[in-house]
Amino acid sequence: MDYSQLVKAYNKVESTSKRIEKTWEIQKLLKATPDELLDEIILLLQGTVFPVWDSRKLGVASQLMQKAIATATGMNEKEIIETWKNTGDLGLVAEELVKKKKQVTLFQRKLSVEKVYSNIQKVASMGGAGTVNRKVQLIAELLTSASPNEAKYIARTLLGVLRIGVGEGALRDSIVWAFLPKVLGVFFLCECGKIVPQWNFCLECGKENPSGTEAKGEIIEKVEELKNVKTDIVIPKSNPREFYNYLIERTQDAYNLTNDFGRVAKVLKKSGLIGLDTIELELGNPIKVMLALKVDSVEEGFERVGVPALVDHKYDGFRMQVHKSNGKVRLFTRRLEEVTKQFAEVAQVVLETVKGDSFVIDGEAIGFDPKTSKYKPFQDISQRIKRKYDIEEIAKKLPVELNIFDCVYYNGKNLIKEPLEKRRALVEKIINPIKWKIQIATAKKVSTAKEATEFFDGAMKLGHEGIMFKNLSAPYKPGGRVGYMCKFKPSMAEIDLVITGAEWGEGKRSAWLTSYDLALLDGDTLLKVGKASTGLKEKSEEGLSFSDMTNLLKPLITKTDGKHVTVEPKIIVEVGYQEIQKSPTYSSGFALRFPTVIRLREDKALDEIASRSDIILLFKK
Repeated sequence: MDYSQLVKAYNKVESTSKRIEKTWEIQKLLKATPDELLDEIILLLQGTVFPVWDSRKLGVASQLMQKAIATATGMNEKEIIETWKNTGDLGLVAEELVKKKKQVTLFQRKLSVEKVYSNIQKVASMGGAGTVNRKVQLIAELLTSASPNEAKYIARTLLGVLRIGVGEGALRDSIVWAFLPKVLGVFFLCECGKIVPQWNFCLECGKENPSGTEAKGEIIEKVEELKNVKTDIVIPKSNPREFYNYLIERTQDAYNLTNDFGRVAKVLKKSGLIGLDTIELELGNPIKVMLALKVDSVEEGFERVGVPALVDHKYDGFRMQVHKSNGKVRLFTRRLEEVTKQFAEVAQVVLETVKGDSFVIDGEAIGFDPKTSKYKPFQDISQRIKRKYDIEEIAKKLPVELNIFDCVYYNGKNLIKEPLEKRRALVEKIINPIKWKIQIATAKKVSTAKEATEFFDGAMKLGHEGIMFKNLSAPYKPGGRVGYMCKFKPSMAEIDLVITGAEWGEGKRSAWLTSYDLALLDGDTLLKVGKASTGLKEKSEEGLSFSDMTNLLKPLITKTDGKHVTVEPKIIVEVGYQEIQKSPTYSSGFALRFPTVIRLREDKALDEIASRSDIILLFKK
């Protein structure tokens, strides 16, 4: 398959801000993709060549890319740097310089998807002496054969900044549209006579909200394929939106179990909807953890999860998902990053203390001071997650205790659909607790506000963040914040947001980025909701400092406008605020009053930050 076909789709997707048009273009590409290349195409659409749970990273820095562009085009690096300053995008630099490159290859061959994918994987997997030169040659080989437009996307992919605006939701919907074609008949019958697969925009004639009404049963009846769909629900002919949501939910559930859209797409293409039933949790492939809603009182906790409820201590640590198979243990964070090497002592303790040949257990790793035997905040131990050197030394200084609260797979059996009460009983049966190494999370079944409050008070005395409320009869919902579990903390209101921009300070702070643009998630779009400049320290030894934050943000700068910089949305922070107000200024329509940065959330992924619907709910409260 020619790489130019993928680049054509990149261009169309990048050129529109409408998610529905992005989805339409991607599904067309997926339909045209040979079965054997679906994995590669779907990963490249996400700007990578590795699944999200794969520990390998592209790791191409801007300096290395400059060398590769120079090698491929014959331009000197000084000219490349000057062009980069003007555009703020090395992809655009590659595109511009390939257009006017000095050395023209006589026998240019068309680039294939396979060739691009293979070279990028090789670049990411290289190590040892002479690595830089070999990486430069592999990248230059692609750029030399590439058209200017192809060069732009090759460079962006290698740098990890594809910039076409494709989020998880759009990719998921594209897969549904491409491989469950019967859903194309469940929306509108446009005036132009076309049955269109969207709610408010006809790609055939461009009309907004074609026909003005939802498609009804008679339109669904015209789609023969729909009559043969096998599902575990009755197809709601009078409510096509309900059926569409059902298809999306089934596909999302399959993805949450695999974190691999390529696998999901191939199953849907081959077997349709019922093929999703064959997708199971795989040992060694982390699943998305179940997430909790926030509540403001113990009474609201009961309202959310029911009575009686299971209440757990809410620890100030980070989620650790533990997989065991074939006598080996692997550890993953909630962001699906493998941290087995960084926490080798935890893996060994699990091997020694948890009964079972194979399992997936869910818990929280919390740090403690080995001298005082007191628990430490997450911020103190977060540095262990990304540590590559002196691992044993830091493990002695910053040890962790693993507290287990769930088990979703055990000795060959998937337990995700089993009720929490049964899963919790299994946890208590298979774990041999050792203080300061591995524990069963402290929990109690409660039925009254008094019991829950007493449990909460006990958790606070031990230095924990608060308590969790859990529905005893609920299944485990990977990646879902569905109300089966919620958290109650006695702190100022706080939410997790991502930094999308910053400003350089003044006076003695002029060397630091000291004011940060904060954004929430609305579907696949980031919307600004505030600007924070408080909460950080002058010195690193006092806590998270302006210098620390500047060092994190500088490599992520994509554009400079005076004192303001735009950055890639990679740094997630927990933000405290006094209240939420409506705002005509910020794109979210809301503003946080007196926002302050509380801490980094390196354990959280971008899709876990606050959404606009979260803000609306908090505003109503």
